[in-house]
Amino acid sequence: MTALRVGDTEVATYVEEPDLDIRLAPRPHLHPVRTLAGTVVTDSLCYDHPWHMGASVTLADVAGVNLWGGRTYVRDEGYVWLDDHGRIRHLASKPVDGGFLEQLLWCDADDRILLREERVVTARAAARGWELHFSYELSATGPDDVVIGSPVTHGRPVGAGYGGFFWRAGAGEAQTFTATGAAAHGSTDPWLALTVGGSYTLVFRGLAGEDRWFARTEGYTGVCAALAWSQPLPIRPGVPLSREMRVLIADGVLTRAEINEALVDL
Repeated sequence: MTALRVGDTEVATYVEEPDLDIRLAPRPHLHPVRTLAGTVVTDSLCYDHPWHMGASVTLADVAGVNLWGGRTYVRDEGYVWLDDHGRIRHLASKPVDGGFLEQLLWCDADDRILLREERVVTARAAARGWELHFSYELSATGPDDVVIGSPVTHGRPVGAGYGGFFWRAGAGEAQTFTATGAAAHGSTDPWLALTVGGSYTLVFRGLAGEDRWFARTEGYTGVCAALAWSQPLPIRPGVPLSREMRVLIADGVLTRAEINEALVDL
């Protein structure tokens, strides 16, 4: 495990190699993540969705392999258990200013490599709290495209196109709002805010390409920067898929005006 710190304060734990059943799609993840005051703002191995693991990169379909965990959505059948799960393996890492750079392998159950990944995870002080910077780059390893999909690309109605950088928050009354006031779920706003239990605010930034925000506050609370919201997304050889996610983590409930003011310096 690796700790992220802001000054002398430990704000997150990064789990490189979780020892879990492959049906949970084991993968490196951040948990717990905390505010500067110590409030935990992630959940992991949850009773309702045990394959949700703090903050991670996770996809329901990578060339036919389930790297999200749990059941797979099958056209005209719904969610069913299939023997199609994979895992994301930690390969190597080295420290960088404020965090670390990591090399990873996305594999199927037989350890066949689907994708290579390089990610950089850092923490720094910010107005109103601290900011997590989580960038990742996915690269095809062979001569063919590697196609990313989602439940929507397999026939589920639009709105369930989750998969990408995903944050599972803890229990508590939750609300979302965006920079423009548009509905959070399915939006392309430059930022999306999540408040939980009146105790903390998370502000997510980093959509690119055709990405959309997936935001859920009923049943469970989670936010995803979805990569294949409505259409499959190919990763072509020699053309890596790169994303740069930033999350402001603040104690208390911030207003839209306070968020805009805090983001000026980030």
